[in-house]
Amino acid sequence: QVQLVESGGGLVQAGESLRLSCEAFANGFIINTMGWYRTAPGKHRELVASVTSDGITTYGDFVTGRIAVSRDTAKDTLFVDVDRAKFDDTAVYYCNAVARDQLTYKENNSWGQGTQVTVAS
Repeated sequence: QVQLVESGGGLVQAGESLRLSCEAFANGFIINTMGWYRTAPGKHRELVASVTSDGITTYGDFVTGRIAVSRDTAKDTLFVDVDRAKFDDTAVYYCNAVARDQLTYKENNSWGQGTQVTVAS
């Protein structure tokens, strides 16, 4: 199982910027894709952005230029930067990693515990 440690959530004022970090501990797995997802109150979980080990980035349909994702592959760390935060960014943000076992090549899909982001309007 890949262990994911998220940080950077909390309370921000509308218009401020925030950064979330997710550090992965591979524990014998090779990580391919890392991503951020979010679950807003009353809504389903949705993709914010993901990055493959080759650097291919996918953003969720709702994402505008305010949100940028980056990945430090060497450190297995994923970041998401939210600029000019809005009330609608309020959600629990979850880190995800898709990996495969180094020995068995079996795929593993891991989730972090989530970090709450609350944007005060």
